[in-house]
Amino acid sequence: MENLTDEILMLKVANGNLDLLKILFDRHHKHVFNFIYKMCSDRMLSEDITQEVFYKLMKYRTSYNNGKFVSWLFTIARNSLNTHFRRVSTHDEDLDTVAYKLEDESAEKKDYSDLHHAINKLETSDRELVILNRFHEIKYEDLAEIVGSTPGAVKTKVSRALNKLRTIYFQNSY
Repeated sequence: MENLTDEILMLKVANGNLDLLKILFDRHHKHVFNFIYKMCSDRMLSEDITQEVFYKLMKYRTSYNNGKFVSWLFTIARNSLNTHFRRVSTHDEDLDTVAYKLEDESAEKKDYSDLHHAINKLETSDRELVILNRFHEIKYEDLAEIVGSTPGAVKTKVSRALNKLRTIYFQNSY
């Protein structure tokens, strides 16, 4: 069973074989955690949301529609993170505002790489594209599905985000 594709495994899970969810979890939980952690810089929150993502994957398994599994998974992760920040927001803060606060807090720790600091300075939408495309190697077509855009537009946005990142990285001396 471990040599089956993610899509075949998810179809079997959607049809009620919940035991196979463990294989999908083992394959992808680190990627989901890393994505969420890079977006919010909070280890405990990242662990909680990663658990929530796989709970939602199980709960809404019948809504899987034979698409690319990774796209579906990261859409759930992305929506879960945004939902969390909307829910805990006390002053109409959005993910951008919270991310900047976390960036300021993490800057004090001095244990992150220069690149991580530069990535944290990007706007949330740019940071999300860079992380998914470059760190998780999600292709433009799949990324377009995740963010609800076209592959051409996503490619342009990723290119612009990388240019912004390059500028930030080389402007600042850490």
